[in-house]
Amino acid sequence: MIKKNILLFAPELGGGGVEKNLFLIANYFSNKFQKVSVISASPEYKNKFNKSIEFITPQSNLFTKIKNRRLKIIVSLFLLFKHYFNNPKFTVLSFKGNLYCCLICKILGVKIILRSNASITGWSKGFIKHFLYKNISKMAYKIIVNSLEFKNQYKKKFNIQTYCIYNPLNKNEIIRNSKKKITFSFFKKNTTNFISIGRLVDQKNQITILESFKLLKEKTNFKFKLLIIGEGINKNFLKKFIKENNLSPHIKILNFQKNPYPYLKRSEVMILSSVFEGLPNVLLESLSLKKFIISSNCPTGPKEILDYGRSGLLFQMRNKNDLLKKIIYYLQNKKKCEFLLKNGVNRLWRFDYYSNLQRYVKLVNS
Repeated sequence: MIKKNILLFAPELGGGGVEKNLFLIANYFSNKFQKVSVISASPEYKNKFNKSIEFITPQSNLFTKIKNRRLKIIVSLFLLFKHYFNNPKFTVLSFKGNLYCCLICKILGVKIILRSNASITGWSKGFIKHFLYKNISKMAYKIIVNSLEFKNQYKKKFNIQTYCIYNPLNKNEIIRNSKKKITFSFFKKNTTNFISIGRLVDQKNQITILESFKLLKEKTNFKFKLLIIGEGINKNFLKKFIKENNLSPHIKILNFQKNPYPYLKRSEVMILSSVFEGLPNVLLESLSLKKFIISSNCPTGPKEILDYGRSGLLFQMRNKNDLLKKIIYYLQNKKKCEFLLKNGVNRLWRFDYYSNLQRYVKLVNS
């Protein structure tokens, strides 16, 4: 047991990839470090952490209903101050609200490591944001990114050296959860069943998928079903598009699922249409269940996971015609695509659960 106190900072929690990695890392740390604490203003996620982890959260249950991100950050920073005055000797690993947390830790003289989760392209637009992110990030002891392309972005745009640690992939848990029984009759035999999983927001750009399948329906006779799983502000807009273009028999939007893996298991092809990512877990999960992938070539992550097209198909970001082209290629060349899929599955060793978690321990302990 390493005699260090580690505090993980994550003001807002949900069901995304950042949270999945947080849960894995925190629970692994609880068996490696003397004391592990988590600060969050999302008390409803306490049961995701081992009982030995100190979960620091507001006492009021009101925060289970509050969605305001900035309010959760402010409350979490207050809890960080309070924790410091009770026990000033700890190292912070920040997952969300990184810049705010970095500033506070600098004031308090606390060592902080930032885990940056999504491509710089998505959050440093404009001179002011670029200036703030560059200069505040330099205050951190170390910065962790989850893809080599992401690492190169930090060096090129900010001249900051970072450490690349891939997302730890728990294949056994994914496979086990995929076997749970569900009642679901939307997917059909003798039909190519596609799936897309992610928040229904501009970043994930599901409208490009819908526009491509509209063209597929109009220009070809291929039988297909498309299931989109997720929640977000674009949900009604996407549903309206499906209805207005008579796509309802072919395309269905399902609410967020705590366990999407049984649906993923029943599909044939995963489609990711994001305009930026970090290292999308959903692609690693799809390969774990041996599902073929068609992904946008957005920064950062998809190209790396798919070996620049040697383990799946990449299409130009926001380009419905190029996505249509890749969908048709798959439908006409399934045998060739099986070879790409096999290569992707064989390359999953890069995201090994234990080796990447151990890299986190080594870096935090250094």
